[in-house]
Amino acid sequence: MSAVTRTFEEVKDVILSVHKNATNSDKMTFYNNWAENYDQDVAIVDYRAPSLAAKSLSDHFTGDCDGAVVLDVACGTGLVAAQLKKRGFGHFVGIDGSKGMLELAKKTGLYQDLRLCMLGEQELPVQWGSFDVVVIVGALSSSHVHFSVVRELCKATKPGGYICMTTRSNRDNLEYKAALERELKLMEEEGLWSLVDITEVEEWEKGVTEQEKGYISGLVYVYKASPL
Repeated sequence: MSAVTRTFEEVKDVILSVHKNATNSDKMTFYNNWAENYDQDVAIVDYRAPSLAAKSLSDHFTGDCDGAVVLDVACGTGLVAAQLKKRGFGHFVGIDGSKGMLELAKKTGLYQDLRLCMLGEQELPVQWGSFDVVVIVGALSSSHVHFSVVRELCKATKPGGYICMTTRSNRDNLEYKAALERELKLMEEEGLWSLVDITEVEEWEKGVTEQEKGYISGLVYVYKASPL
């Protein structure tokens, strides 16, 4: 099935409908059906998180980009890997809960390995401490993945490696954002990682609810895993 061209109003309805899917199984069915049109639809709402995260990470990464192994969690169709590739990264392992999304990610040719995993229900299918960089873009929000998954992201990262995460800061996500930031701070206090940078972005993507006119805001977090 090929992608269809939709209007902004039609894309808004599609994006809002994902929030109505109560179970993870329902959400994955939704994403499987959305996969072919995903890239085109998120471009219509000017979804900038992949490029913003890639820029923030590359600005702070001090290692060898070309040799770094990146774990792309909730990789979707590969938008983040494509942006990181432009910035010199070249080795990617992708994880997602949607078979449809993974099929499209495979077609990009960017990933050395792709693995199916339902975040929050299954432990990440990786060896702990094996990745130079771990990224999760778009999935940390009230309607998707519980914030506690960030502990697994940290465990998957090599000592001294980098973790890059994003979340939205629009009204519907403020409670989630506050809980996420409490967890991030707690992990810092536990000595698991250190904060490298937080970038606040006013124009994250176009809002899709009646209350959101124009763009909504978001954040990129970059942490560095503590050395052994």
